[in-house]
Order: sequence, then structure tokens, then C-alpha cells
Amino acid sequence: MKRITFLLSLACISIISACQNEKHLVEEESTFLVTKPIEKDTIIYNEYVGQLEAIQHIEVRALEKGYLQKIYVDEGQHIKKGQLMFQIQPAIYQAEMEKARAETNSARLEYENTKSLADSSIVSQNEFALSQAELDKATANLNLAKTHLNFAQIRAPFDGIMGRFHVRVGSLLDEGELLTTLADNSKMWAYFNVPESEYLDFVATNSLYKMPEVSLQMANGKEFDTKGVIETIEADFNRETGNIAFRATFPNEDKILRHGEKGNILMPIALNDALLIPQKATFEILDKKFVYVIDKDNKVVPREISVETEIPHLYAISKGLSLGDKILIEGLRKVKKGQKIKYELVEQEVVQDELNQLHAE
Repeated sequence: MKRITFLLSLACISIISACQNEKHLVEEESTFLVTKPIEKDTIIYNEYVGQLEAIQHIEVRALEKGYLQKIYVDEGQHIKKGQLMFQIQPAIYQAEMEKARAETNSARLEYENTKSLADSSIVSQNEFALSQAELDKATANLNLAKTHLNFAQIRAPFDGIMGRFHVRVGSLLDEGELLTTLADNSKMWAYFNVPESEYLDFVATNSLYKMPEVSLQMANGKEFDTKGVIETIEADFNRETGNIAFRATFPNEDKILRHGEKGNILMPIALNDALLIPQKATFEILDKKFVYVIDKDNKVVPREISVETEIPHLYAISKGLSLGDKILIEGLRKVKKGQKIKYELVEQEVVQDELNQLHAE
């Protein structure tokens, strides 16, 4: 019985060993995909959080004391320059203007009579000058009363969109009290902060007199349909963050963008003669990146690389590879250092496909 058991065990071991040898032969005979780096001018996009502001956004405040008599507009309404928005009860200002007008008329009559007498040498020139001064004073008081009356009517200083009301009809207003806000969002300013190193890269490749276009990715993940242009860079870096603020302007003809929105600014960065490889061709050891290079004897050799920048699906390589190198792009976990392999060279097709996919996105 023991002999039979021993023979069965020996047979199983032989079968397992044969399977493992067969598997080993299959692995050795596997054909791996290999490609070469591609050198190409390309564009990547740096992404920054942007804060959107209307080109004009003001607080509308009462210029006179009084009861709010009427509101002629509504929150969120598009209004035109000069359109009447609020009316403060004008009775007291109307009375002041009528009084000033009467005093002006009286002073004018006195001036005309005195002038006639002065021309006939009946009164002195001093009396005539005094009457003229009284007329000027009355006229100034009338103009002041008219200004106060005009201040009782609050009109839009520019085309824009009404904000939220902070008062209601019948409210007793103090001089300077906030009524609402008004925003002109025909164009939008997008402010975003750029780190010092990226700022230096930017000015090294762009003229400060001809800024590049940028894109706006809105909160819903969609890209705004009109490009913006960087128009200005602030004078100083923020000492706490090490960033400097850029401002881009976006046309907003359809008034989709509103004051206070946020979005991501996508700024294009040109890479000239960038050496590109697929990200999937790399692996990491202790935070260092490597690729498997196929040497002249068809053996895989790990080589450390330095990444200049990361692009979706691709790496731009600054050190460690050259155009003629052949790198493994599949089966990285199936090979070992110094292993001789069979491979199929796909030239630059893999990198180009990834690049086309990037540009399509």
C-alpha cells in the first residue's frame, strides 16, 4: 500500500514539474511590445483655480436721507445706463428747490434793477456788485437744491445686472445706506495665482506684450466656449504663498458667467522638441522612475529616467533616454533584469496614439 502511495506521489510531482517547465517555455517564447521615444513639439496645460469678477461691480447706495418711495427694477434684471432704479421720497427736496428758485428770481430782479440804476449813475458800482453777488449766491443755492432732488432718483451708472435688494419700499434710508449691487458682466476678469517657478517658465517662453490665450473650465467640468487672454500680471509676489496673480479677460456676450463664480484656468505651455514616452512604460523604485531598455543583445536593462513634465498618458523626458532607445511597453512585471526576450517593435505608434488622444481631449 505504501509503495502504491509513493508511486502516485512521484507521478504527481512529475506532472507538476512538466507543467511548470512548459509554462516557463511559454514565458520565454512570449513576444513583448517595444517602442521608441518620439521627439515632438507639443502643448501642455497648467491648471489653476480662478476667481471670476465682473469688469464693473459696484455697491449702489443712497445719496440722501429719506423714505424709499419706489423700486423700479427687480433682482437679477438686466438694466441700461441711466435707467431709474430707486426713488427716495422727494417732497422735502422739491420744496427746497422751489424755495431756491423763488430766491433766485427775486435776486435776478434786484440785479436787473440795480444794473439799470448803475448804468444811469443813480447807484454806485459797489451796490451793483453786491446785487450781482446776491444773484450768484441764489443761483448756487438753486443748483444745490436741484442736485439734492436729483439724488433722490437713483439711476444706473452703466449697463448691468441688478443684485439682491437690501431694502424694501418704505424703508427709512440714511445717507450712504446700501441698496443693492450692480454688475457689468459683458466681460469677466479671471484672477489666478501662479507659483514663482512657473511664472519664470512663462515669461521665458512668452512675450509680456503679447500674452497667450487661456481656457476656462467651469464648475460643471465643461469648457467655456470662448477663449480668454491674459492681460496683466500683478507687480508683486505674495510673500506668504510665493505666488503672483495673473488676470485673464473673457468675453461674456451671452452673460453665462457671473460675478463670484469659480473655475479652472487652463494655460498652454509650449514644449519644443519634447522627448515623449508612454507613462505605462515606466515603473518606480523608491520614488525613482525607470524604464526597461532593450540592449543590442535583446536583453532587458532597467534605466533610471528624469521626467521634465507629466502629460495625460505621457511623460516628457529630460534625462536618461535618447531617440534611438527601444523601451518595453508591455509585460514589465513578467521580465527580469538581463532577461533575453523576443519583441515586436511598434516604432512611434503607441506614443503618437497617446498624443492624438491628448489633443482630442
